This record gives sequence, C-alpha cells and structure tokens, in this order.
Amino acid sequence: MNKSNFTNYNFNLKENSRKLRQNMTSQERKLWYNFLKEYKVRFNRQRPIGSYIVDFYCSKAKLLLK
Repeated sequence: MNKSNFTNYNFNLKENSRKLRQNMTSQERKLWYNFLKEYKVRFNRQRPIGSYIVDFYCSKAKLLLK
C-alpha cells in the first residue's frame, strides 16, 4: 500500500464512521477506554481511509487496527 492510500481520508464515509464510533462493540470500547484513549501516541477511532473504515488508526506510527 503506498503512502497516499494509507493516509487518504475519505469524506464520503464520514457519517458511517461517526455512527460506528457511537456504537462501538464491547471489545472496541474496552480497548479504547482502558488503553488507547490515554496512550502517549494519539489514536483515532473509526477512521475512514480510502474505501475502508478502520477501527483504530495512529498516523504517527502508520498503524491500523481492525
């Protein structure tokens, strides 16, 4: 995957990603509130990238968690 596809924010999926953030699974909620929310490197939840919505994304580390 080249860099432009990796960080390409898809505004067409913005509303769907917002709904997914509001309705996280119990596993996603636990990971976010117990670990990633306060982690020293910033993570985003339900980030639209390309034609996908990834569960967690760290731009600094170029890390996707699905």
